[in-house]
Amino acid sequence: MSKTALVVDDSTSMRQMVTFTLQSAGFETLEGGNGAEALKVSDGKSVALVVTDLNMPEMDGITLIKELRSRPAFKFTPILMLTTETQDAKKQEGKAAGATGWMVKPFNPEQLLAVVNKVVR
Repeated sequence: MSKTALVVDDSTSMRQMVTFTLQSAGFETLEGGNGAEALKVSDGKSVALVVTDLNMPEMDGITLIKELRSRPAFKFTPILMLTTETQDAKKQEGKAAGATGWMVKPFNPEQLLAVVNKVVR
C-alpha cells in the first residue's frame, strides 16, 4: 500500500513539481492551493507526509501546521516547509508551530527525497 503525501502551495507549477517528485518515489498525493484547501482535501484521509509553502493566501503554512497539529491524525505526521523564506525567525516560528523540517526553494528533487526518506517511516 502506497503512502499519501499532502502537497500545499499556491503556485500550481510548484505543486506539480513536488507532486511529480513524490509520485516518482511511490507516494500518492493530495493537493491544496492554500491551507484551507489542504484541510478540506486531507480531512478523514491517512496522510504520511505534508509538504507546505509558507506564504499563501487565505491560510498560510504556519497556520496550517498549527491546525494540522491540533488534529490527532496529524500529531506525529512529518510536516516539511518548502518556502523561499530563509530568516531564522520564520524558521523558529515554523518549528514552534510543529514543522518537522525546513527546505528553501528552489528545491532539488533528490534533496527533497533524501529528507522525505529520513522523516517518513
